[in-house]
Amino acid sequence: MSYPAARPVTFSVNGVSHTLSLAPWVTLLDALRERLRLTGTKKGCDHGQCGACTVLCNDQRILSCMTLAVMKQGAAITTIEGIATGDTLHPLQQAFIDHDAFQCGYCTPGQICSAIGMLREGKARTRTEVKELMSGNLCRCGANKTIIDAIMEVKESYE
Repeated sequence: MSYPAARPVTFSVNGVSHTLSLAPWVTLLDALRERLRLTGTKKGCDHGQCGACTVLCNDQRILSCMTLAVMKQGAAITTIEGIATGDTLHPLQQAFIDHDAFQCGYCTPGQICSAIGMLREGKARTRTEVKELMSGNLCRCGANKTIIDAIMEVKESYE
């Protein structure tokens, strides 16, 4: 039995171009974590149910565990490592700190990337809408209220 050969895939991650030789079944999550050593993006359920693996692809939030890396040829990927500008935190990162919007922190990278993508979509007008649009990102520690508080604080700058 023969398997399809690895193929070169080029995409930008956090502003840096990378060309990787990847088997067609390698997920974007595994390429980021195992090949590029960007371990901020977390592997939670590995089934697209928890949102811990959320990254931005061409400024849209996606589940990297459900995305084959070869599908993202030429894309611009942003992980949690690329959110801050130098030593200056992204306003949402600072709001998470200010509102104590994390407990164990495992879901935090996916929560922040998802929230940035959601805010860019411009659909969230109310706290209820933010809660609904963030429902794909689970926090098992129960920091949901403070996560929404942090997002609501930053939301006005996206309007």
